[in-house]
Amino acid sequence: MQQDVLATVQASSPRRWIGVGMLGIVALLVIYVALASPPETGWQVFLLVIGFASLWLAQRMWVSTKDAIELTKSQLRTRSGRPICEIADIVSVDRGVFAFKPSNGFLVLTRARTKNAWEPGLWWRIGRRIGVGGMTSAAETKFMSEMLSALLMERAESS
Repeated sequence: MQQDVLATVQASSPRRWIGVGMLGIVALLVIYVALASPPETGWQVFLLVIGFASLWLAQRMWVSTKDAIELTKSQLRTRSGRPICEIADIVSVDRGVFAFKPSNGFLVLTRARTKNAWEPGLWWRIGRRIGVGGMTSAAETKFMSEMLSALLMERAESS
């Protein structure tokens, strides 16, 4: 059964290009420093590991930010169909200044622990906490968090 999408959050093309480009440039600069003017062997290995890890992260961020997050009445999911959490399982939504949340995003607290997941630049899940945001628009994530809060209030009133 296809449900109506209430809100969508995605990374814009300029944000993707700038974010991934900067990470890629840092990776290439670190690798260049390690090879062009090699320090001690231990430091050179460290720089190469950091450089290649940054390249891997840039590639992973590029792939993950192609997707989007959708909110329906029953679940929070990715556009590709990967479920993030069920609305019935959500305890609270926190978009406060001091919340441990992604940039331009919000934090969701669920009842049950689930498997950790991470899509750089879009969302992450650690235990009972889910962070939505990163390379996303502040307006889109604010709208989604308000819709989610409204769904939670509607659920509380019907109980």
